[in-house]
Amino acid sequence: MNTALSLDHVGIAGSDLDQLATTYERLGFALTPIARHSGRRTPDGPIVPFGTGNRCAILRDGYIELIAVIDAENLANSPEFSLARYAGLQLLALGIDDEDANLARMRAGGVNILAAAYLERPVDDADPAGPKARFARLPLPDAPEGRIFLIRHLTPEAIWQERFLSHPNHARALAEVVVASSAPAESAARFSLLSGRPVAPDPAGGFTLALPRGRVRILPPEALGAVLPDIAAPSLPFIAGIVVTTDDANTALRQVLDENKVAHRELPQGILVVPTQAGGAALLFRPA
Repeated sequence: MNTALSLDHVGIAGSDLDQLATTYERLGFALTPIARHSGRRTPDGPIVPFGTGNRCAILRDGYIELIAVIDAENLANSPEFSLARYAGLQLLALGIDDEDANLARMRAGGVNILAAAYLERPVDDADPAGPKARFARLPLPDAPEGRIFLIRHLTPEAIWQERFLSHPNHARALAEVVVASSAPAESAARFSLLSGRPVAPDPAGGFTLALPRGRVRILPPEALGAVLPDIAAPSLPFIAGIVVTTDDANTALRQVLDENKVAHRELPQGILVVPTQAGGAALLFRPA
């Protein structure tokens, strides 16, 4: 199929991976071991390590990637993010099942990319002979919203291991990403071009990109508060927050947040953890 099928994952960028991991463990997420990114610097070159690493909260649908520089000497071709702009959500990936068909579609639409990038990383740096996570990636170059791209998992069994899928907060799925944009029609057009799917008007204002699994809401800044109350955009466009569903009506999450003294707000639609408590990203936990 030559369109996006899912909200695959988001990436939260920070200056200290250990600190980000501690923050998300306090929110009740069980994280994967530290893993360093790697890939080919040229299409036919060898696999080499990059300067960034991650830990992830793998959900039944989608996942949250925590990302930071772990080796400043090897930043060439590393995933790009700018902490000078803001720390928080800077990466948004939509899932596909055919990189060649989507590449042809995107090129026909005027996107100047020659080929898919093939990347890999260990699941656990401490086990270099263990499973490798391999991906095919199609970026939308120069997108002001952040690092947005299509991804196909070549080894999904390495990512969605049963041992990674149970979380103390009972998180189950990455359901929604909220983007604030001063030009929502332009941002929506870029997401439509990337995904191969139409957008529709959003009830709060702006537009919604609905996928078979998950959605992206592209809102004008004045509408952001209707979805994520009291969240201010440090710059625009801004990937403001995510919606994560839980399978127990947020019961375990409340206990985790209270025990760990994490500030949060009860809203009609769920529990909101503000960016200062979540590495720069707003998290809205909603019962499934």
